[in-house]
Amino acid sequence: MKDLRNKVALITGGASGIGKLLARYLAQQGAIVIVWDVNESAIKGFEAEAAEHKLSIFGMVCNITKRDEVYQRAASIKDTWGPVAILVNNAGVVSGSTFLNTPDEKMIQTMEVNTLAHFWTLKAFLPDMISRNEGHIVTIASAAGIIGVTGLADYSASKFAAFGLHEAIRMELRRLKKNIQTTVVCPFFINTGMFDGVKTRFPLLLPIMEPEQAVRRILNAILHNKKRLIMPPFVYSVYLLRLLPVSWFDGLADFFGVNHAMDSFKGR
Repeated sequence: MKDLRNKVALITGGASGIGKLLARYLAQQGAIVIVWDVNESAIKGFEAEAAEHKLSIFGMVCNITKRDEVYQRAASIKDTWGPVAILVNNAGVVSGSTFLNTPDEKMIQTMEVNTLAHFWTLKAFLPDMISRNEGHIVTIASAAGIIGVTGLADYSASKFAAFGLHEAIRMELRRLKKNIQTTVVCPFFINTGMFDGVKTRFPLLLPIMEPEQAVRRILNAILHNKKRLIMPPFVYSVYLLRLLPVSWFDGLADFFGVNHAMDSFKGR
């Protein structure tokens, strides 16, 4: 099992939701955790909470869609705490509307936060990992990055892209024979408020997961260098269903409620 004591971990979007919870869990394992977020008040509140519990969690305001800002903040982390050993690309946004009802600005923001930001953080931190032959890249993708969903066109596109980027980076590191671990996480809906209002037709097969349950599994995947974490396990069936004719695939997606999950979406 991986020893996280005194390892520097960076989590984007780490002042709320599963990012915040994962930051706390990593710090409890002895890691020095840096959280990036655009919400300064949330960062300050989290830092104060962490200090009360004697956890090494520190926040920095960073707009991860601005690559120069990412590079500057990355240099500051290295100067202050040393090289980042664990990079968790977690920050995400969702529009939650059908394609033609989603404003252009929302689509651009979704792609910039959910996908392009991964390029900038990887460019910022991967070179040190390669030179030190040590590190771990964690990509929080989504089950919507495995199957397209009505009402999530831009979100699904961004998560398909994040999954593809992660896989390509994994292949490059494998060719380089570097001791850098990679974990891609593809969860169904998690009850953080981001997807407030979504419904599931078969909660035993496709439960809306509680954050604590989801983050414990993510932490376990990091500690044991698991390459891929898809949850709940029923989501794995998408790979088999893709062997069917498209009309059957679509019909089964309707039957299991996937294409209607967003009908009652409210969001934060």
